[in-house]
Formats: sequence, C-alpha cells, structure tokens
Amino acid sequence: MAVKHETELYAPLKSFFERQGYDIKGEVRTCDLVGLREGEEQPLIVEMKKSFNLALLLQGVERLRLSPNVYLAVERVRDKKGAVNQRWGELSGLCRRLGLGLITVVFYKTKAPLVEVLAEPGDAPPQPRSRTRRRERLLYEFRERSGDYNTGGSTRVKLVTAYREKALRVALALQAAEAEAALAAAGLAAKRAGRGGAPGADAAADAAAVSALSPAAADSRAKAPLGVTPAELRKRSGVPGAASFLQKNYYGWFFRVGRGRYTLTAAGTAALIEYADITGSRA
Repeated sequence: MAVKHETELYAPLKSFFERQGYDIKGEVRTCDLVGLREGEEQPLIVEMKKSFNLALLLQGVERLRLSPNVYLAVERVRDKKGAVNQRWGELSGLCRRLGLGLITVVFYKTKAPLVEVLAEPGDAPPQPRSRTRRRERLLYEFRERSGDYNTGGSTRVKLVTAYREKALRVALALQAAEAEAALAAAGLAAKRAGRGGAPGADAAADAAAVSALSPAAADSRAKAPLGVTPAELRKRSGVPGAASFLQKNYYGWFFRVGRGRYTLTAAGTAALIEYADITGSRA
C-alpha cells in the first residue's frame, strides 16, 4: 500500500535503528532522522521521501558534509508496474558510487512494515562485469559505421546501425547483380530475335556475347540459374560476412531460391529506396 506522507516512514525507521542501539530523534537541524550510538562520533542521518527522486539524492549528498553515515529511505511499493523507483539494483548502485546508503520500507495492511537495507554508506561500488567487452563493442559499432545517420536522443525509430549498413550493401550488390544478369539475358534475346529466332542459330555469336559480359553476368547467362551466390555478393559488396546476412535474413530482404543462391525481396527493394541516401543508390 502506498503511503500518503513521508512522515509515515519515520516510525518503522526509528524502530529499526533503535534495535541496532541508536538513540533516535527526528527533525534535527533540517535532517529528517538523526541517531547517535554509544562509542561512535559520527551521527547517523536518514533523509526520507515517498519515492526516490533527484531532490532526495541531492539532499543525501549535502548531508555527507555532516557525516559519512547517511541513508536515503523510500517506500518500496509492491506493485512493480512501470514505476521508475522500482529499479532498485540501479538505484542502490548509484547510491554506492556516491557513498550513500539506501533503505526501503514496505507497508502491509495487516502486519508491521518491512525495513530493508539495500546499500550501506561507504560501500564500494560493484565492479562492472564484462566492462572491457562492452567497451570493445561500443568502439566496434562506432568504427564500423560509415557516417552519422542517427539523431542523438531518438526513440522508437529505426536506427542505422553498422549491421544495417552492411545488410544494405549486400542488398545493393544483389540488386545490381540481378539487374546485370537480366540486362544480359534481354540483350541476347534481342539478338536472337534479330536473327529470326532459329533454334541453335549462331551459337558461336551467343557464346561470344556471354564471354564479353562481367563474370557474374556471364555465369548467370551460361548456367541460367536464379539468384546470386554469397561468394559473388561478398566480392561485389565488400562485406566479408555477406553469407551470414543472407542466411540470417534479419530484415527479410533476401530470399533463398535454391542451394547457395539468393534473390532480393520486395522488402529489400523498398529498403534500398528508403535508405538511398546511405547506399548512394536511387533504386
């Protein structure tokens, strides 16, 4: 149950620290709760709010001028739906970095409030795990992007990541290869039509025309299979892992028409139009 006033936190906190041997008094020189324990020179100071906010955090930092033994105390609402102050792991980590303690109080209808200490004053902040790996990923993403295509602070929009850029390069190479093969096929068909379309007419001329094409177009015309191979797209796009992009097909831009051969989907064509400023194409 949610408290109506932060003063409702005082009684359970007072009882909690009294059980630890503190003599507790409230509202001492603008401090919400102050405690002294025999044999200790530094006072205990607790600042209370109904929920964790910036004002409470700044208040706690200010109290560190008076004592290193400062806690921030807030209510912990059991309903976790979308409340910012439910990110207790991050909040306790922040308090540790600042040298503050953090306490939560859970209120119940039929039993005594539960006081829980999430961080002690002066606790060393936890060492970030995989810090080096995360930094390397950050630097890799930065270096692999060819330009600055996103606006900082954007939310709920498609981001142009290094992965998306490379996928676009593969899609552009696939589109170009298919267009080249189609053009070559149309050219040979036109030549045949000009010779009257006789079966087998001037096969030597066909072979010469095919050999004059680029390797990709010649291979496509000679064997007449649909799609383009990952190896050819790797050469055309300059993306070493082109095969992975085709196989995973994260964006749905590629379609496998046969073993080791791919074509561009309608979504892929649309993406090349949408990101024409990045790819340099005007598909």
